[in-house]
Amino acid sequence: MADWRKSSYSGPDDGNECVEIANSPTRVAVRDSKAPTRAALTFHTTAYVPFLEALKESAREL
Repeated sequence: MADWRKSSYSGPDDGNECVEIANSPTRVAVRDSKAPTRAALTFHTTAYVPFLEALKESAREL
């Protein structure tokens, strides 16, 4: 799982503060782009979409 990529929403005006993801057929990993050597969150592919939906819902409630 070494093919890390940043969000397409990441740009020069955000201070380069974003997350990166890498995926394989069975897992999706998420890490902090500012600390790439630290631990990453790893999700089974079936759990990743519900995780994203929960994040979106939390953001709407703010």
